[in-house]
Amino acid sequence: MASSVAPPVGASYRMGPIVFQPNPSVCGPTSVADVMRSLGDHDATPAIVLEGSGKCAFFGICMGGLTLDELADLARMRTHRDVTVLRGLDRAQFHDHLTHVNDPSRRYIINFDRGPLFGTAGGHHSPVTAYLAGEDLVLVIDVNAKYHPWLVKADRLYDAMSLVDEGSGKPRRMLLIE
Repeated sequence: MASSVAPPVGASYRMGPIVFQPNPSVCGPTSVADVMRSLGDHDATPAIVLEGSGKCAFFGICMGGLTLDELADLARMRTHRDVTVLRGLDRAQFHDHLTHVNDPSRRYIINFDRGPLFGTAGGHHSPVTAYLAGEDLVLVIDVNAKYHPWLVKADRLYDAMSLVDEGSGKPRRMLLIE
């Protein structure tokens, strides 16, 4: 696994250290906190990401989780960077973005359904930290400590990101933070 985090973006997450979600409903804010840590804000936490946002105000629980659009708003507010919701991607466009995952000026957070990957359905957010083009593998630093980092074939990940988010009624996909 050490070689799979060798690209600059993957290595920046190792210096974080990674924060895992404190409860099942805050995978999105935890993903933003991990992105912030990879960009040098080593004190970022899900609570800091949520602070003053009005989201997840009930004891730090995000009832029903956050949609990709809600997460984009949080990421803009906390990172002060350009955040783009990449929802309308076809498979070729998704692969094109994967070629930029290792670019130190970019960070990606995916929104996917665990069902196609792990057999247990449910929406989830996590950062993508490396793309191994030769093997067409994506490294996901899962913010759920139960799963740890994992590698997945790009097409399988695309399929898991293509399912509709019941909260928004839109396909899941990913965020680009620049």
